[in-house]
Amino acid sequence: MDLKEEKILGDQVYSHWYYRAKAAALLRDLGGLAPKEILDIGAGSGFFSRSLLARTGAQRATCVDIGYPQDRDEHWHGKPIAFRRTIERSRADLVLAMDVIEHVENDSALISTYCGLVPAGARFIISVPAFHFLWSAHDVFLEHYRRYTLHTLETAMQRGGLIVDWSHYYYAAVFPLAAAVRLMERLKSPKAVTPQSQLRRHGRLTNAALSALLAAERPLMRANRLFGLSAFAGGHKP
Repeated sequence: MDLKEEKILGDQVYSHWYYRAKAAALLRDLGGLAPKEILDIGAGSGFFSRSLLARTGAQRATCVDIGYPQDRDEHWHGKPIAFRRTIERSRADLVLAMDVIEHVENDSALISTYCGLVPAGARFIISVPAFHFLWSAHDVFLEHYRRYTLHTLETAMQRGGLIVDWSHYYYAAVFPLAAAVRLMERLKSPKAVTPQSQLRRHGRLTNAALSALLAAERPLMRANRLFGLSAFAGGHKP
């Protein structure tokens, strides 16, 4: 997760509807996979690695982010989790890039770099913001280069050396409202976009209601190739 968003949410990241739903979608996308070691690229607080360490048989995780002030080691649910600014090699069988590759100019080069650090057969799960027409002040604030369709995400993965196994959209349940808000903002200020986050802290009832709405969507998300706020894809290193 982005360190800027972590700063906004603080300790509410674990109860916020958006991140709870994304962690649950990640877990569902694992399907029958049973990873032993996780490599989490652009991991921020390590939210997604922590979620998988707590809910799967994964035994260890390494979180990589150039935003860390220094390397450190922790434990989560009795399992080691390392935080590193850079790495040279990894034995991970699952690589996560959750809302990461949109932050770099050459997304396929970033994928290729990490593809070269892990063993053959390693699985990748990547999520990105969807649809460029939804570009907003939030993207500017987070220093995004682009938003994606399933096709452009799959293309970036293939150019990075991966074989794409599946892809889908998610957050379709909240897509109409979010799209309407962002398009209205653009009509109000068509010439300039002032960087600002659209992420907000919410009360318990709002988080519960939106979490329930997205939970109802998850059983159908793998079939969704039409629309959503995020695009997900899975692949593997040949």
